[in-house]
Amino acid sequence: MSDIFHEVDEEVRREQLKKLWERYQYYVIAAVVLILVGISAWRGYEWWEAKRAGETGAAFEAAVTLSEAGKRAEAAEAFGKIAAEGSSGYRALARLREAAELAEQDPKAAIAAYEKITADRTVGPVLQDLAALRAGQLLVDSVSYEELRQPLEPLTASGRPFRHNARELLALSAWRSGDAAAAKRWSDMVIADAETPASLRGRIEMLVALMAAGKQA
Repeated sequence: MSDIFHEVDEEVRREQLKKLWERYQYYVIAAVVLILVGISAWRGYEWWEAKRAGETGAAFEAAVTLSEAGKRAEAAEAFGKIAAEGSSGYRALARLREAAELAEQDPKAAIAAYEKITADRTVGPVLQDLAALRAGQLLVDSVSYEELRQPLEPLTASGRPFRHNARELLALSAWRSGDAAAAKRWSDMVIADAETPASLRGRIEMLVALMAAGKQA
């Protein structure tokens, strides 16, 4: 008797499934098609990105070769094209290299390029700090200590990747401007930081010796 009830239950379930399929089959088929199309599109996009990254990598190497050959204008143009059209992984680096090439020909244009990178949050904090430092290196000989302090002081905070270099630039600028107190402050920070590179520490110690001797830039 239980077998009969079991067979009836099975028949009822089959009938219910059949009705559900007849009612929703087109929705199910559409969903499966959409999933398959999505997978195909994603794989196609991955292939395209990989191809584009390979092409951009080759273009970046070609631009580096131009730079090493001393063809600054051509290298800057090549890096600029990568920054505008290349794959995302190379754009920020290309912008930095373009600014570096400009620095050899037109420091003002290079400073402007570095400042744009510094203001662009999409490149990430490390590259923003690097761009600000590079701009500071170009500005140190032409602006006052106070003008240089504004963009560089945030870089000097503990934990910032380029704090040692930023502190050195500010110490040098303050010394040249005759601000002995500021020069000592930044020099002391460089010397007190256990992570300061040895070569940079040596340069600051020389600056401290010049300050102690009362010499001015």
